[in-house]
Amino acid sequence: MNILILKLNATGDVVRTTSLLRRLNGDITWITAANNAVLLEGLAANLRCLTWENRHLARDRSYDLVINLEDDTGPAAFVAELRSGRLFGACLNGSDKVAYTPDARGWFDLSLVSRHGRAAADQLKLQNRRTYQDLIFEGLGFRFQGEPYLLPKPFPTDLRGDVAIAAAAGPVWPMKQWAYYDQLKLKLEAEGLRVNVLPKRPSLLEHLGDVAQHRVLVGGDSLPMHLALGVGTPCVTIFNCTSPWEIHEYGIQTKLVSPLLEEFFYKRGFDERATRAIGLEEVYQATLDGLAKSPACN
Repeated sequence: MNILILKLNATGDVVRTTSLLRRLNGDITWITAANNAVLLEGLAANLRCLTWENRHLARDRSYDLVINLEDDTGPAAFVAELRSGRLFGACLNGSDKVAYTPDARGWFDLSLVSRHGRAAADQLKLQNRRTYQDLIFEGLGFRFQGEPYLLPKPFPTDLRGDVAIAAAAGPVWPMKQWAYYDQLKLKLEAEGLRVNVLPKRPSLLEHLGDVAQHRVLVGGDSLPMHLALGVGTPCVTIFNCTSPWEIHEYGIQTKLVSPLLEEFFYKRGFDERATRAIGLEEVYQATLDGLAKSPACN
């Protein structure tokens, strides 16, 4: 089979989609954003990675299966031009509006292009208790059985320790920013632990290396969380405003869910109450519990 995957953004979503590579058989072409290509290039012998800017190179063959996991017009228009058999995911409905195939409803009914509308989609997302992988796998005719992410080898860095803190939150989801990271760092260091706040890195492979060289990662629903799940670093994850149920724990994740989650669920503004709803002591204790199950660092 020839298979095409379109998953461009965001990087964490690209990472969790790599679990599909464990089940798809055939020659796979994956089109992604340029900054994410380093995570896919050379990842598997049957995988060809193309950037969105070089998507024209994907026209060199016909595809038995096209998986479009983007909900923008550009990718949907592009897949409509290809020679292909089955299409799974986003497509154009004939009037330049993005729709999606019936077999992809499990995931896309919860998305920005949901046939139910944005408000209803967010409510469905709040009610959903199935992981991203479970929904995508089922739509494609598979049963998700905990297939792990597939990631490249981390790049060694000079940052290592007991606890890595992923404190950053992007402008889209400012309420992911937990209020007490500084206090947590001081409290853990008082126990003699080596604690590092993850820095910005020029390469995703260096970022991956930073995560891999710690015993526990503490942070929000973010890229470092997905990297930790991919390299086997136990993580304590704080969910202030996004779904904890869409994330598969792989047996190494502790989820701390805000008591105000429903109030702030998928809200993109900022309210300080959302960032303070989970207390310092709860995260501190969960981190110590994670360290107790993790080997000591060198």
